[in-house]
Amino acid sequence: MTLTIFGAVFLTGLLGGVHCAGMCGGIVAALSGQAGGRRWSLHLGYSAGRVTSYAVAGAIVGAAGSIGLLFDGVLPVQMALYVLANVLLIGLGLYLAGVSRVVARFERLGLALWQRLQPLTRHLLPADTLPLAIGLGLLWGWIPCGLVYAILGTALLAGNPLDGAAIMLAFGLGTVPNLLLAGLALRKFTGVTRARPVRMAAGGLVLGFGVYGLANAATLTGHIRNGLLCLT
Repeated sequence: MTLTIFGAVFLTGLLGGVHCAGMCGGIVAALSGQAGGRRWSLHLGYSAGRVTSYAVAGAIVGAAGSIGLLFDGVLPVQMALYVLANVLLIGLGLYLAGVSRVVARFERLGLALWQRLQPLTRHLLPADTLPLAIGLGLLWGWIPCGLVYAILGTALLAGNPLDGAAIMLAFGLGTVPNLLLAGLALRKFTGVTRARPVRMAAGGLVLGFGVYGLANAATLTGHIRNGLLCLT
């Protein structure tokens, strides 16, 4: 596991805040209206629940990825997944830079699950207590999101549940500032992340991570036998 991966996914979460606000803006607005003097605690509870769901999803796909380590014969599959993870990083970079929205098309993948979970959110509204806010966040973490699914593709390559969860945790923490500050009506920070130069720079950086990974793909056969996610 390398710090570049954690940096890339955290930055993707942070600079993808416009997309996150669009996906979760409704619930954030609902929490703001119900919170009264407890806005900080409720929004933090909601974010804690949501990020926890991301980490659980990362652990699940990380465990699935670890199965590949048990079979030498599936090394070509492991390499293909490695290449796919870096292609997804390139796609995320283009998305953050505002060049392409292809990542958003992944949102169709989780519609069936979300259709089952969405009715449960009604039992948690109004989310005017901390336990209800956390519970609502736990459910809302499974809303179909192209950014989440793209990062899950990277978590799959972690090769174990702990690293998969850590990748999704880094991404989830990156999404917190935009949603938290948006919910508290603090627009200055979110305005900075929406600035085109900032988005272009962040997109270029994430894209660079993906290009670097692809450039090293041909030399990673030995490394992948010891762990799926090796970029250095």
